[in-house]
Amino acid sequence: MADQIPLYPVRGAAAVASRKRAAYYSAAGPGAERPGRFQLEDESAHLDEMPLMMSEEGFENDESDYHTLPRARISQRKRGLEWFVCGGWKFLCTSCCDWLINICQRKRELKARTVWLGYPEKCEEKHPRNSIKNQKYNVFTFIPGVLYEQFKFFLNLYFLIVSCSQFVPALKIGYLYTYWAPLNQRIPSDMVFLRTSEKAGSCFIRTDQLDGETDWKLKVAVSCTQRLPALGDLFSINAYVYAQKPQLDIHSFEGTFTREDSDPPVHESLSIENTLWASTIVASGTVIGVVIYTGKETRSVMNTSNPKNKVGLLDLELNQLTKALFLALVALSLVMVTLQGFVGPWYRNLFRFLLLFSYIIPISLRVNLDMGKAAYGWMIMRDENIPGTVVRTSTIPEELGRLVYLLTDKTGTLTQNEMIFKRLHLGTVSYGTDTMDEIQSHVMNSYSQMYSQASGNNASSTPPRKAQSSAPKVRKSVSSRVHEAVKAIALCHNVTPVYEARAGVTGETEYAEVDQDFSDENRTYQASSPDEVALVQWTESVGLTLVNRDLTSMQLRTPGGQILTYCVLQMFPFTSESKRMGVIVRDESTAEITFYMKGADVAMSTIVQYNDWLEEECGNMAREGLRTLVVAKRALTEEQYQDFESRYSQAKLSVHDRTLKVAAVVESLEREMELLCLTGVEDQLQADVRPTLEMLRNAGIKIWMLTGDKLETATCIAKSSHLVSRTQDIHTFRPVTSRGEAHLELNAFRRKHDCALVISGDSLEVCLRYYEHELAELACQCPAVVCCRCSPTQKARIVKLLQQRTGKRTCAIGDGGNDVSMIQAADCGIGIEGKEGKQASLAADFSITQFKHIGRLLMVHGRSSYKRSAALGQFVMHRGLIISTMQAVFSSVFYFASVPLYQGFLMVGYATIYTMFPVFSLVLDQDVKPEMAMLYPELYKDLTKGRSLSFKTFLVWVLISIYQGGILMYGALLLFESEFVHVVAISFTALILTELLMVALTVRTWHWLMVVAEFLSLGCYIASLAFLNEYFDVAFITTVTFLWKVSAITVVSCLPLYVLKYLKRKLSPPSYSKLTS
Repeated sequence: MADQIPLYPVRGAAAVASRKRAAYYSAAGPGAERPGRFQLEDESAHLDEMPLMMSEEGFENDESDYHTLPRARISQRKRGLEWFVCGGWKFLCTSCCDWLINICQRKRELKARTVWLGYPEKCEEKHPRNSIKNQKYNVFTFIPGVLYEQFKFFLNLYFLIVSCSQFVPALKIGYLYTYWAPLNQRIPSDMVFLRTSEKAGSCFIRTDQLDGETDWKLKVAVSCTQRLPALGDLFSINAYVYAQKPQLDIHSFEGTFTREDSDPPVHESLSIENTLWASTIVASGTVIGVVIYTGKETRSVMNTSNPKNKVGLLDLELNQLTKALFLALVALSLVMVTLQGFVGPWYRNLFRFLLLFSYIIPISLRVNLDMGKAAYGWMIMRDENIPGTVVRTSTIPEELGRLVYLLTDKTGTLTQNEMIFKRLHLGTVSYGTDTMDEIQSHVMNSYSQMYSQASGNNASSTPPRKAQSSAPKVRKSVSSRVHEAVKAIALCHNVTPVYEARAGVTGETEYAEVDQDFSDENRTYQASSPDEVALVQWTESVGLTLVNRDLTSMQLRTPGGQILTYCVLQMFPFTSESKRMGVIVRDESTAEITFYMKGADVAMSTIVQYNDWLEEECGNMAREGLRTLVVAKRALTEEQYQDFESRYSQAKLSVHDRTLKVAAVVESLEREMELLCLTGVEDQLQADVRPTLEMLRNAGIKIWMLTGDKLETATCIAKSSHLVSRTQDIHTFRPVTSRGEAHLELNAFRRKHDCALVISGDSLEVCLRYYEHELAELACQCPAVVCCRCSPTQKARIVKLLQQRTGKRTCAIGDGGNDVSMIQAADCGIGIEGKEGKQASLAADFSITQFKHIGRLLMVHGRSSYKRSAALGQFVMHRGLIISTMQAVFSSVFYFASVPLYQGFLMVGYATIYTMFPVFSLVLDQDVKPEMAMLYPELYKDLTKGRSLSFKTFLVWVLISIYQGGILMYGALLLFESEFVHVVAISFTALILTELLMVALTVRTWHWLMVVAEFLSLGCYIASLAFLNEYFDVAFITTVTFLWKVSAITVVSCLPLYVLKYLKRKLSPPSYSKLTS
């Protein structure tokens, strides 16, 4: 077996490590048996646990060799009973459920398909129903689903059992109500574009709900079907479309169109520009297409993840504390039954004790917390500093105060998606915004000289053709170089000028050339990228205007008003792999053929002729936050172009490896191109993005930018927005396609320290497949991470990766339909209402109008909501613990009798009108003013540690409850006179006063409503004494004896706590108190 495994030669220092790997593969020796699967995994685990700093030159084996290797650094699995108790039971249940689901819903294998025009019976591949269901429940799953979501919390399940127990007469100890309480036209499917009403054979579509980009995309109809005389001819021809199997990538497509009834048969290659994806909108004209993917196989559905039910971390923590309280409840009841001696029906007494002490887990806890969440939402929407903010969920406002990771979209979220041309560099001279008039004068001079020479040549009957490339090179003047650069920028793009319809002109004549209205006021530009529009708008401002464009030609207007016509021979669109785009045009007046190209400096530096300034100037512009493009050209002879066209057409018809073959043909032209200029464009940021990001960083929040844009654009925005500071290094993760390449890149990344990471979606996918743990560990240590070319599902997957690997709370913010999956996957989703519609804001938990509002939303409202709910939850539990302690003391004194201390209305009133208003007024409490919280975002860091609500703080409240409950009950028993009713009167009155004083002790900043709540509750209790003859002796409670006994007990229960609080603030003051002082 070892002889069949290829071992590749290694060089240098890598030899030792490679020999170790070779030894692993050849360890069995010739003729030895192949190790078992589990044995192979154990041995190969050693390979995975090798430090990433080792060389990987030997990783040239087939990818299938690595599928059997376990993921790196997985801890040894627990076995036996320990494994079952520590989560194995959950794993087994999940596995069984997954197995049943897979049996019931077997996914069929996705395959390529052939779709015949007009002959559906010939189609072998059956399409799924073209219906997309986004609903979470149906008529059968609604009730079970809702019940599960409610009773998966132990608190609600406990209340249900306690409530139902009161229907059993032997267990009934109170009134039933004590335990029950209210608690353009959208494209329908993926199609190949066959025909349009537009004369040019193309149309624009909007893809903002698919990829988040607001710019219109130009789509081209299949030329064979566009040329048909009538629409009905589509069904009379014998033709079919071959389409690749459905996949996630929305930026690529490979297929062919074949017409068999022509002589010779017509074969056309199909690419992404011939497709119309579902969920996009036709922006111009009407379109006709043939459906290739439907329903679940469409790109939009494949890139959409199912929403989850979000539960706040505070609720989970309270759920854990509730379980601890339940254990204490059971233990206390068992102690009581044990001390009773298990006499009589002890099991019935046990259940009665469980019910007597059930106030340990108060039902008002859930009610108060839910009411508090509603109050926080109301406060957020009423905040005048963040107008237009909408709270769309009432369950997780406290999550805004626990965030550690913020994952943000770029386009429309951090930026306005509005580009402004800032810089033109020609190598020896640079032009900025203040010197654009010089460029305009150079362009005017060049064209005036050109036409004067042309008129002279016409007079002498000399054809206006330039000398061939064999002529001696002459140093060009500045005007000539500026003219060449501006012309190249005006021609090398995918921009189309669009003219609005004039009054009284029908759609048929609107696009007729004789009726074109070339006025500047009536023209707008549409392109697939705002960069392109900014460049063409700039050429218009300096005198060279794009006035018309179709699939085969472009027309430019010179400063003198002359129209220059260029025939578009070939277009090479931008791709994330090539990082450049190009066009081959023929000048109609001179018949010259020129190949223009522009792209990122990393791609163009090896294509253009040698120069000594490009790299330095690109770095300078990048540091200014500008998006740079290198522009170059190459003159072609007719023979060169014809040879290229034949090879290019043949490559485009390939079904297999089409992309590689086409790229190889195009690269044959990309040799020794003449460098014309370097451009710098600035993407306008949203208002106050820089200070907002700085505030979030100071608050301890790590920011990741996930965008579908290209790498260079994302890097520029990361710098200009100060997501990455000017002094920080950026590590750009090189494209990787295999495990070995990923290993090498992770090695290189591990050597870097305190640098931001920039990685593409494809490379991220490879790394997650083989080195998920290592990548997550390294990326989480970075001050900032930028993921570019991310699909919607990849964005959601990154969110889930952070949640699983770090256990920290995540927040996702975006403004487009492509951000919905990420927003729904995050613990807290924020949507921005912007140019891309309301899909993101409607799917989010919180909706804002500007990115800068997230600062106040988190620093003020998030922080306050968490601290208030933490205080409210613990105080409500204290309120239940103190009365349960009094019940325990009472039962132990009276021979462990399972008799309630307080009955009927006293128990109902205690949790409602007597204490509800002061306790709930804690939702108005604040430790610092909002202005101080915004000024010192470092205060937010303490919240992520969860110190406001922890087992430590919970234990403190438990001790306080035991102390106060014991003092109140024993004090009342010592001071009561001859009748038992005096014990109830003294202890209950002291209990109410103690709770009111404890609220005052907990409050940090008084609000006038808090004062009203305190006096209102006290007034309600005093007023109700006159009607509580069944429980109180009215004659006794009006005596001085009653007053001094109640006052004494209350002082003993509360005064020590006030003293301790004063000493703590003096000796160890909290951080916020230092600021307020």
